Amino acid sequence: MPTPAAPLGCAQDIGLLYRDHHGWLRGWLHRRLGCAHHAADVAQDTFVRLLAARDALPLLREPRAYLRTTAQRLLVDHARRQAVEDAWRAEVALLAEHGDLHYPAPEAALAALRALRELSDVLDRVAAKARAAFLLHYLDGMTHEAVAAELGVSDRMVRKYLAQVLVQCVR
Repeated sequence: MPTPAAPLGCAQDIGLLYRDHHGWLRGWLHRRLGCAHHAADVAQDTFVRLLAARDALPLLREPRAYLRTTAQRLLVDHARRQAVEDAWRAEVALLAEHGDLHYPAPEAALAALRALRELSDVLDRVAAKARAAFLLHYLDGMTHEAVAAELGVSDRMVRKYLAQVLVQCVR
């Protein structure tokens, strides 16, 4: 039975939330992913993210909805990271196939993948519109004006979003 709304300011409350909902979340993820191990990993990551944000959390009236949304965002983040890594690997393979590039040394490949993961972590920390503006502009090659139209914001706001992400990258 779901726990009534309670502030999540202390570890005991998060422990209760874990006890009451971890099994449900893991089962929901298992049905969605078809893999018990991956479901367990994502469920655990969901609670780790909850621990990291516990001071910023309001009263949870619907803890399962919050947990499901957090887990879905983690799945989207993972899929996005995987897509970027796959695109990089495909590009390197294509260039190598045409003789334009030799495969990079394992150290260079690892450094590139780490850089992609760091960029993904930065994108996880910025607002959704800033993340979308960055991806549309830098990955899809859209102009500031096109990004503004896509997001329903001004061209100036797009530049601010891009600057926010770039500042986070520097940090």
